[in-house]
Amino acid sequence: MLRTLPSLDWLRVLQALLGIALFLIADSVGAQVRPVAEAASTGQGEFRQISNRTVNAIPGAEANALAEIKNDESRVGPGDLLDITVFEAPEMNRTLRVSASGEISMELLGAVKASGLTPRELESALRDRLRRTYMKDPHVGVFVRELESHPVSVVGAVKKPGVFQIQGTKTVLEMLSMAEGPAEDAGESVLIMRGAAFSGANDSSSPEASQESNGKIDAVNLWSLMESRNAALNLPVYPGDIVKVTSAELVYVVGEVKKPGGFALKNNQSISLLQALALAEGLTHTAATGQARIVRTDPRTGQRVEIPVNLGRILANKSSDPGLQPKDIFFIPNSSAKSAFYRGAESAVSMATGVAIYKW
Repeated sequence: MLRTLPSLDWLRVLQALLGIALFLIADSVGAQVRPVAEAASTGQGEFRQISNRTVNAIPGAEANALAEIKNDESRVGPGDLLDITVFEAPEMNRTLRVSASGEISMELLGAVKASGLTPRELESALRDRLRRTYMKDPHVGVFVRELESHPVSVVGAVKKPGVFQIQGTKTVLEMLSMAEGPAEDAGESVLIMRGAAFSGANDSSSPEASQESNGKIDAVNLWSLMESRNAALNLPVYPGDIVKVTSAELVYVVGEVKKPGGFALKNNQSISLLQALALAEGLTHTAATGQARIVRTDPRTGQRVEIPVNLGRILANKSSDPGLQPKDIFFIPNSSAKSAFYRGAESAVSMATGVAIYKW
């Protein structure tokens, strides 16, 4: 006969069995989860190291980027038109032009020096002034509406000479692009005449500009600059500089040619007599080919000398084709005999035409 256990003993037995089962399940799951957890822990450590390296790298990169922005940021100068915004006090918003002395005048603040400061630095100066006087935590914005204090003049043999306002630093090629490129008579040199950025020698737009604002003239070969990939030829241009493209030397072809005039020696290249004649579109019917001459000016004495040229022999390839020098004048006179012959021929044709019309 089976003995019946009390209900309390059955409950204790069930609790013990349940505890053993839970222990076995937990041990099995833990064995499976432990490698994953360890891998996750290792990955987290690597991530933490990578994150730390990235965070440590950011300040230096950010500082370099900010330094580049600051160096290239244009500085305010006399004549610039500024929009000043005070966000906590819209009634103080103003559009002000910087005076010749480099100051702006605001209500409650009086005269504030602006020349030589970047817009950010001017914002900081206005915030400090407002914080010391009227506001606890002001926010100020400065926007340059019109830039008038950073001129660069591009003159000489360019298609569109003029004065251009620039922000920061430009290059010679950028300035030539603003002037629509070299003209047809452009020579071989580009001259960069260094000047002060604007009135106030201490308020230059960059340290490099202040060092070179001493009347120095830099020269670069235009055609080497246009054709080369050497960045060293593309010199920087600062506010206050003058960029001048020199004109090419000319040779002149006059007299009995179809298109007399002066022709540019691009890149100061040499040109022969026949090449110059081709530019003048050839001879007329009355040219005296045996009496042509080159008129040349001696650069030392300034005296002119005439060099006889038998153009007929050159055209017949019986004489060498001489070269022309800059400022040479190639003159082909008129032949009296040819002129008389052509006048007689024209008269005969005119008379014959008149008789034919009369008989008709």
